[in-house]
Amino acid sequence: MPCNTLNGFLTALVTAAVTTAAASAADDWPQWRGPRRDGVSAESGLLKQWPPSGPPLAWQATGAGQGYSSFAVSGGRLFSLGARQGTEHVFALDAASGKRLWDVTNGQRFQNDRGDGPRSTPTVDGDRVYVFGGSGDLTVLDAASGKVFWTQNLLRKFGGSNIQWGLSESPLVLSDRIIVAPGGAGTGVVALKKTDGSLLWKTQSDEPGYSSAVVQSVGAVQQAIVFTATRALGVDVADGRLLWSYDRVANRTANIATPIARGNNVFLSSDYGTGAALLALTPDGNRVKAREVYFTNEMRNHHASSVLVGDHLYGFSSSILTAMQFDTGKVAWRDRSVGKGSVIVADQHLYLYSEDGVVGLADVNPSQYVERGRFRLKTGNLPTWSHPVVSGGRLYLRDQDTIYAYDVAAK
Repeated sequence: MPCNTLNGFLTALVTAAVTTAAASAADDWPQWRGPRRDGVSAESGLLKQWPPSGPPLAWQATGAGQGYSSFAVSGGRLFSLGARQGTEHVFALDAASGKRLWDVTNGQRFQNDRGDGPRSTPTVDGDRVYVFGGSGDLTVLDAASGKVFWTQNLLRKFGGSNIQWGLSESPLVLSDRIIVAPGGAGTGVVALKKTDGSLLWKTQSDEPGYSSAVVQSVGAVQQAIVFTATRALGVDVADGRLLWSYDRVANRTANIATPIARGNNVFLSSDYGTGAALLALTPDGNRVKAREVYFTNEMRNHHASSVLVGDHLYGFSSSILTAMQFDTGKVAWRDRSVGKGSVIVADQHLYLYSEDGVVGLADVNPSQYVERGRFRLKTGNLPTWSHPVVSGGRLYLRDQDTIYAYDVAAK
């Protein structure tokens, strides 16, 4: 393929990844961590302060099933996964009312002492939904009807084994391909054709982590950044070539946080006593050179990722909410906030959801922690690890079988 044609093809791939579900409304949240996989919503006109009881509850629905999957929101529909009896399910709800629109089985229920069911979030691309179950079932469905276009179990297909707490990756969908990390000999990371699931390329033999991949451009190279069980690595999205590898940030227990890419830098973090690193990535012949800018134990993301707003990261370092300079790793402030949890950003506010069901609103403020309201959900005996979503003026939360939709639009 001529160089200019290849570059154009690669640019199209990455553009499609960044603008997933281009036909959706601007305030949609069509995949894991939002439109750009960075945990930041583009919405505005939201409440700046919550009353003591929290924002108004728009609706509440049960029947989601067990699991830690979060939500994709697109075209007025809310998509997620859950487990009932021995089966995992994909379902769609009407985002305005919570009414169930369709429900489709998606393979065997994953079972675990830390909670059964799926962990990943659906990816919506145009009129299709891409889901990856806790037992390795990758399925493509029609967003409107739930009709299954194709499905395959990637552990059986590639000879991999499930990981201790279940496959958790949310599939990365590009213009013509899906990139996932199912594990297996020579199939640590694979690219599958969107239309039928056929293999486009395979690379490496890493055991999967619990993280989801992001796309980044370095010079003319378009790469997927994948955080596996043993390292972070970059692979060429066109052919799977290994571009770089970095293992210092891997904790060998559970690498979960999503990488954060900005410019030619990537931020990586994990808990279990490990820490975070900022890497500078530069073209190096037909590969990419990864140079460690800093390593710090001041930001140890566990099940949640940090968010980058301006020059500062905001994230839970284990159980402490921390603001830290992206470029230097210098801590700006710490606060116990709502307790250990997850965080996203919308309209210059941090939306916080603790693993004990406490929900908080705080300013995006690099100088100090300023809280603007909190309330508590009545939760069950499992942690609230499903991450929050803000879309269409609503805050969506999940505690296993129950879904809550709060109206956070300013009147």
